Amino acid sequence: MKIKYPVVKIYCWLILVYIFSTQSFAQDINEKIRILEEKLKTQQEVIQKQQQIIQQLQEELQQIKQQTISTEPPATPEGQSASTGLFGAASAYNPNISLILDTFYYSTNLKEDELENWNIPGFIKEGLNYKKGMNIHAAELYLFAPVDPFFNLYSTIPITDQGVELEEAYLVSTSLPAGFQAKIGKFKSGFGRLNSQHTHLWNFVDIPLVYRAFMGEEGINEKGMQLTWLPELPIYTQLGIEALSGENEVLFNKSNSKGLCAFGAFAKASFDIGSYGTMLFGPSLIMGDTKTDSIEENHIFTGNTTLAGFDFTYKWKPSRWKSFTLQSEYLWRTQKGKLEDTSTSIIQNLKRTQDGFYLQTIYQTGRWGFGARYDSLELFNDKYKIDGLKIDFKNNPWRASAMIDFNPSEYSKIRLQYNYDKSSRTQKTNNEIFLQFIGGVGAHAAHTF
Repeated sequence: MKIKYPVVKIYCWLILVYIFSTQSFAQDINEKIRILEEKLKTQQEVIQKQQQIIQQLQEELQQIKQQTISTEPPATPEGQSASTGLFGAASAYNPNISLILDTFYYSTNLKEDELENWNIPGFIKEGLNYKKGMNIHAAELYLFAPVDPFFNLYSTIPITDQGVELEEAYLVSTSLPAGFQAKIGKFKSGFGRLNSQHTHLWNFVDIPLVYRAFMGEEGINEKGMQLTWLPELPIYTQLGIEALSGENEVLFNKSNSKGLCAFGAFAKASFDIGSYGTMLFGPSLIMGDTKTDSIEENHIFTGNTTLAGFDFTYKWKPSRWKSFTLQSEYLWRTQKGKLEDTSTSIIQNLKRTQDGFYLQTIYQTGRWGFGARYDSLELFNDKYKIDGLKIDFKNNPWRASAMIDFNPSEYSKIRLQYNYDKSSRTQKTNNEIFLQFIGGVGAHAAHTF
């Protein structure tokens, strides 16, 4: 078979083109592989450097944990951290310090002398200590810091027109086993619901009538010891006992020199209701020796006191700025002993069994809050007997209150409140108007639910 020359020539040219194109393609592949290898090498170096940085950070974090593991504050109910700020977070490595100003404007239809004598006959002789115009509950200096692996230290120092006072200063254990926690120093008793709260946390400017009648304006704030226990139960449960010095002027007396002479116990339980509701409730009891001049002018009562109570709080809070709270406390007190008239030295037997309660509700929407409260004494018990003879004071003491507040921010509050007060057992009514301002700066330990 004869092959023509042009065909051979074309064939040879095709072979040459193929050879050259193959070499060029191979060179392109090799170049791309080389570039890719360089990129991989660079990325590997970056990864190694990042791993070194991560390892270094892990080592530093481990050192910090080892140094501060014992300084973590104890958790509070509802999962709150005890090292959060006044209204936000705060550092756990330095002492938390805050200053909270609680001041208000006060107006009333009563005269100054009537205000000073606005007492509750049969309960307490002291009148109101408000003045027309501007008043200051306190400028409250608060300090908190871990002490060591075993204790945290808390202190509250209110500054008022009368001077500086040590309201609270106590140590709280952090390492006791089995859910136990100890508190020692001067502190607000765990009795009831409202007693352990400072004035800037109240939903109303003033304290409920039943607290004022049974405990005075300051509540039960004593030097002593407290032991609480959180057992492992399906719902949050706290049990507590207290041994106190008995300095409360209404219940016991600050001049009592018998050491620890007041003893209390309380229980608190909490559980969720639905997705956004929580119920907190429990009984309280405190008893002790009494020697007080708070009942009547020129009279001293010497005997013993038992105060029992039951409190409940329901809170519905679907969001940060929307909530509904229903809160109430019922208190029952019995006292038995001798009532001495210091002007005549006549001594009589006194026994009084009295009770009272308050019920309040708060609704918050956005930055606005609306509240109403009703106080009443002698709800079921109104026995006041001198030498077995019952004294009838007539006209059960009661009061109705309404308030509206506005929160410009998490750090301040403005509250307007009106009281219709019929607690003096007379025909007079104390129409009170409060305009309260609260502002706080600095870090503050979290408050319990």
